[in-house]
Amino acid sequence: MTGNTGPTPVPGGEAPGVIVVSGISAAGKSTVAQGLAERLPRSVHLRGDVFRRMIVSGRADMTAEVPPEAVAQLRLRHRLAAASADAYVEAGFTVVLQDVLLGEHPVEITRTIRSRPLAVVVLAPDPEVVARREEQRSKTGYGPDWQPQDLDRILRVDTPPIGLWLDTSHQSVDRTVDEILRRAWSEGAVS
Repeated sequence: MTGNTGPTPVPGGEAPGVIVVSGISAAGKSTVAQGLAERLPRSVHLRGDVFRRMIVSGRADMTAEVPPEAVAQLRLRHRLAAASADAYVEAGFTVVLQDVLLGEHPVEITRTIRSRPLAVVVLAPDPEVVARREEQRSKTGYGPDWQPQDLDRILRVDTPPIGLWLDTSHQSVDRTVDEILRRAWSEGAVS
């Protein structure tokens, strides 16, 4: 059975929760998170990047050099996203929180989010597939010194294997959403 089957509740009709969707740039997070939110009752698609874009002056973007100010702003963005997710859950919404979370950041954000149930899903398509997707996007997540294989290496080597990791290289959005709905609350659960 594929997408468009209507809203799917959280496990056992429990109270709303949070599903964190992560992966490298151009892994399909935005599209999958939106499709997932559309299949959940009373849901929110919370884009972590919106907090970065709200900084008008003094923004420090992440680069391959990993500037300390960029890391500080990244952690601020994650704290704001976690607080927003908790506020939406308290208001009765299931939250699909989507962001690039690499290295220690997935563990940090799951400790910061108070709401439960909480699941983490990592989209991990092949870096060559990501490079092709990047070429087709209107926005860019990479530059001359920052390529998909670089972020993929950080994801696979430096990021703890928490949650449900999915190779979505050859999956449609509907199939990926179906798999998340079937497996996230059990295999991706974070206590």
